Amino acid sequence: MTWLKASCERVLLGQRGALYPWAPVGLAFGIGGYFALPVEPPLWAYGLAALVIAAGGFLLLRHRSVFHPLIWALVLLSLGFGLAGGGAVLGGGAVLGWRYYGAVEGRIVLIDRSASGALRLTLDQVILERMPPSRTPTRVRISLHGPQAGPVPVAGSTVLITAHLSPPSGPVEPNGFDFQRHAWFQKLGAIGYSRTPLMLLAPAGAGSGALISRTRYRFADFVRQKIEGETGAFAAAIMAGDRSAMSPVTVDRLRHTNLAHLLAISGLHMGLLCGFVFGAIRYGLVLSPALRHRLPIRKTAALGALVVSFFYLLLSGGSVATERAFIMAMVALGAVFFERRVISLRAVATAALIVLIWQPEALLGPGFQMSFAATTALVAVFAALREYQISLGPKFLRPVFTVVITSLVAGLATAPVAAAHFNQFAHYGLLANVLAVPLMGAVVIPAGVIALLLWPLGLSSLGFYVMELGIAWILSVAGFFAELEGARGAVVAPEPYVLAVLMLGALWLVLWRGRARLLGGLPMLVALGLWAQTQRPDVLISDTGQLVGVMTEAGRALSAPSGSGFVARGWLENDGDLRGQAAAAALWSEAGALAAYRLRHLRGKAAVAAAECAAGQILVVAGELEREMPCLVFDKTRLRQTGAVALYFEGDQLKIKTARESTGRRLWNR
Repeated sequence: MTWLKASCERVLLGQRGALYPWAPVGLAFGIGGYFALPVEPPLWAYGLAALVIAAGGFLLLRHRSVFHPLIWALVLLSLGFGLAGGGAVLGGGAVLGWRYYGAVEGRIVLIDRSASGALRLTLDQVILERMPPSRTPTRVRISLHGPQAGPVPVAGSTVLITAHLSPPSGPVEPNGFDFQRHAWFQKLGAIGYSRTPLMLLAPAGAGSGALISRTRYRFADFVRQKIEGETGAFAAAIMAGDRSAMSPVTVDRLRHTNLAHLLAISGLHMGLLCGFVFGAIRYGLVLSPALRHRLPIRKTAALGALVVSFFYLLLSGGSVATERAFIMAMVALGAVFFERRVISLRAVATAALIVLIWQPEALLGPGFQMSFAATTALVAVFAALREYQISLGPKFLRPVFTVVITSLVAGLATAPVAAAHFNQFAHYGLLANVLAVPLMGAVVIPAGVIALLLWPLGLSSLGFYVMELGIAWILSVAGFFAELEGARGAVVAPEPYVLAVLMLGALWLVLWRGRARLLGGLPMLVALGLWAQTQRPDVLISDTGQLVGVMTEAGRALSAPSGSGFVARGWLENDGDLRGQAAAAALWSEAGALAAYRLRHLRGKAAVAAAECAAGQILVVAGELEREMPCLVFDKTRLRQTGAVALYFEGDQLKIKTARESTGRRLWNR
């Protein structure tokens, strides 16, 4: 044991001064451990976590030891577990327990568009017919499919509408995206649609929240008046976070060229805005002889940029991505104010710690993972270039090489995360970003700031004109590359643990000091190998029984050309298949695998009433069977208990996986 202790001491001493960036990793392990549990942890588990934190804190304060990093690891792991559990208990709300049709009254808090392009409203202060407040969802989301008698009321207005509502659905397949968990942390207790006109009951009130929302949407309307068409919709999206006017075609083009990140008000926009404001204030003060020797110029510029970024946070709607970007900007500007290095792994780790403590559930989202993957990789690469004194060429070409390296590194760092979550990658994403991102930083964001500064003088049109030119170029780049043959590639969705192993290996490669960092490549190779060996289900059954997907040599065959579109799209994307539902349904009649799998799918009351099957068959029924059958049956009664089902045929053995097994019994799916 002595040699083991000595070895540990030698390793820890060798990492002294480089362990702080591991702090958010320890916190993430605790958060991930909570979400990986199949059932809610008992109270004694939280008590044990609190005991570990208290004991660890006592040891850290009373004793000095080289093993302090190991104690910190236990404390952070326990803290992450407790934060995630506490956030889940306090963050949820009532969830609708059945399908509801009737009047829905509520206040508009968000206006956006669904994947199909329909206008969508999120309401709070909800009132449902004959439902007590204790069982009424905190928030509901309704897509408007019918014609509206007039313009949609602004945010903050109280409205009344007749709608179909249902509880948030579970994963479309085992180990798929858990929308129930996502909705729980958004306090979203029901989703649905309406085909009836919206009625305005009361205009927006005078509360601070309503005032900010009303100002935001009015500002978005003002921007769209100054810049018409898709360019105006894009400008409103990046200035006010309002994407409701953007067409699905434009959004798809941006996604297919890896430019969709320009729409989300995230680190790029906040960084560009802070950089421009910081530079403008700094150089403006330098030009004044009376001020440049009397004020701490860099600190004053940092404070001014922080104030502007805070107002940008309020104006843009304060989405999770924007709040995360503001935290990162706050850390960077704070480093300037306190005369610390701005671009460092310690600054990135500090921002990650703040985000995870404030929103533990963000760890599971692609936004958090992609933001910090890109930022960590960029800091590490440019630190290596500086350490090894690698020149980026002649001075006049350095900005070009910097943009290329930034786009390449950020693209490579985020590609696995994007592929795992969205099952696709853009073949021309690097070229599109090289051509579009510089215009975003050099033209669009500065022009937007100038337009706002000229607004009180009535000269904002000058800034908006320049902004329109930059956005038009970005949209033309997206349109050009999106229309090229093979612009999109597709990949199979990996098992949930694969991405975690891959990211852990990458973090080891970046954060560890010494030659042992090369060991991080091993788990990365293992993860990529496991990803390549991913086995997709032979048969998929939706949680309603309305859709069945059977794997054939030509791809997955779907039992219906329309309906259950969200489920069908999820299955095909996870297969790494770019076809639409109608094309996949065309294979159903030719699916020889149906006979091989002994599968029958019945829809409609008449077919369900006359359902028959033989022993050894599999019967999927979009209804409820009231009699015993000699075959394996999946009807609505069983599917309500299991959720979506995946079937694997291994020789004569049938392996069944259910969504309920993968999600467990948690707060958000009870």
